[in-house]
Amino acid sequence: MSKKRRQFTAEFKLEVVLEGLRNEKSVAQLCREREITDKLYYKWREQFLEQAPTIFGGTVKQARESAEQAGQIADLERMVGRLTLENEILKKPRAC
Repeated sequence: MSKKRRQFTAEFKLEVVLEGLRNEKSVAQLCREREITDKLYYKWREQFLEQAPTIFGGTVKQARESAEQAGQIADLERMVGRLTLENEILKKPRAC
């Protein structure tokens, strides 16, 4: 006889994740009390944290794109600095 999988509501998941984020109890203790596995808690927490940017008007896709763009900007700024330095070195007259 197979064991039926439990279905958890979004409200239950949110309640568990918020309780875990408050750090009032250890994750192990919280999971024992709620009769869920640690792995399931961490999965829910990760989903919650990934979706958090959408609460304030953005989407997860926009948040990822923004992070990628910030990385590209930093790379380009480093490149500009390096090229500026090379340009200054090449402009200096050489003493023979």
